[in-house]
Amino acid sequence: MKKLRWLAALLLYAAPVLAAPPLEQYLEQFDQDFRRSLAKSKIPGGVYVVVKGDQIVRIGTYGVREWGTKAKVDENTIFRLASVSKTFAAGLATQIEHEGKFNWQDKATQYVPGFSFRSSAMTNQLKVEHMLAQNSGLAANAFDDLIENNMTPEQILPRFAKINPRCAPGKCYGYQNVLFSMISTVLKKTTGVSYEQLLEQRIFKPLQMTTASVGYSGFLANKNRAMPHVGSRKGWVEAKVVPTYYRVNPAAGVNASARDMGQWLIARLGHRPDVLSIAAINDMHTPRVQTSDNLMGRTFGPYVSDAYYSLGLRIYRFGNHTLYHHGGLVKGYRTDLSYSLDKDLGIVVLVNAQSNVVAELASEFWATMLDAKPQEPQPNKVKPTSLKASASAPNAELAAFAAGTTAAVASSAAVNSTSAKKSAVKKTAVKKPVVKKKPVKAAPKKSAKKVTKTTKATSKKTTTLKGKKPKKKVVKKKKPTP
Repeated sequence: MKKLRWLAALLLYAAPVLAAPPLEQYLEQFDQDFRRSLAKSKIPGGVYVVVKGDQIVRIGTYGVREWGTKAKVDENTIFRLASVSKTFAAGLATQIEHEGKFNWQDKATQYVPGFSFRSSAMTNQLKVEHMLAQNSGLAANAFDDLIENNMTPEQILPRFAKINPRCAPGKCYGYQNVLFSMISTVLKKTTGVSYEQLLEQRIFKPLQMTTASVGYSGFLANKNRAMPHVGSRKGWVEAKVVPTYYRVNPAAGVNASARDMGQWLIARLGHRPDVLSIAAINDMHTPRVQTSDNLMGRTFGPYVSDAYYSLGLRIYRFGNHTLYHHGGLVKGYRTDLSYSLDKDLGIVVLVNAQSNVVAELASEFWATMLDAKPQEPQPNKVKPTSLKASASAPNAELAAFAAGTTAAVASSAAVNSTSAKKSAVKKTAVKKPVVKKKPVKAAPKKSAKKVTKTTKATSKKTTTLKGKKPKKKVVKKKKPTP
């Protein structure tokens, strides 16, 4: 009997890992998980949208727009997107940069009069690209506290002259909202049109994002809006919508519904080249700086071996796949956008409560669809560093990563052009982006950290970088928002 048990255990261990289930089949399970999770956390309301190819294949809604009312959330209910708004700012800016209106390597001072750091040398090194790539060198969330104290970006601008970045621009990662939003000044100066009008004309209107808007007034103008809720001893309670982060619209000012976001995902996947060209998408998918703040999280963290920030977008090595992602948080809302080029698949989850349930659902969705398994915890897996593709001495990690993501977009676009009329849930052959790592010497036997792993995609050993975060000089820092 013991031998039979041992044999059964051996066969179970040796059994092949089940592949990801068909999308249609899994969406039924995901919908149940979505409703169960929101009910368990007593979230007032939420919605998700899933896109496959150039089609919206599922929209799921739950709950009410506001506690104490019977007004239900539907596919056209708008939510504040918080930092998911950054994907719109970057998409718009990249479109205009590719038209030759400005260049990523132009000095920021060329378009933002009055901007400077304490050091003139540092000031001259800040490029337009650094605004959107979160590699300006500033300590994270510089001057967010002033935004929350009702100051405008114009009032905050002179404060930059009193500080210096903690590293040279382009050399390290530091998440920003105020500096990021100065891209609106660049766009206004190079086109003569306001940021809000540009978004409406170039993105919302052509994509038929009929309920999308920018800013505080746009949110209040739509009666079908989800109100914010924050936690209290009595559970979730409605919070007041305040205009603070609407003062930095490129960073956090877009309002949109699930149906709107489905159209945005379709464009990001390369199916609307009239709005976002393949060249522009490749540019946005080129990593600019390596990050480490997303490697230790309890949702995406267990599946992510490498993380980067590009133009208003995070890039993860999620299992054996490349995943593009951005989350958002502003008082009373949590949002999450993510997509995979090689699967031609994307999902957005929105809730009107300050709950991490959106990230939990999104990470579970991708763990299933990408057949990814949690990794062993590896502290300090990535050392923040500059990874700019066009640098005079490009980093090998970046070059390999960028080549893989670019190939995926080109391959996806070729497939999309011949199969746009086919069912959105039909599987298409898309080349997988493969990240090649620089060889790293094996760790001493005494060390518990692993520096090599074997990927299913290539069956070759690749390295996981490790290092320590650089010490940060605190400017005026508050907890990351939005």
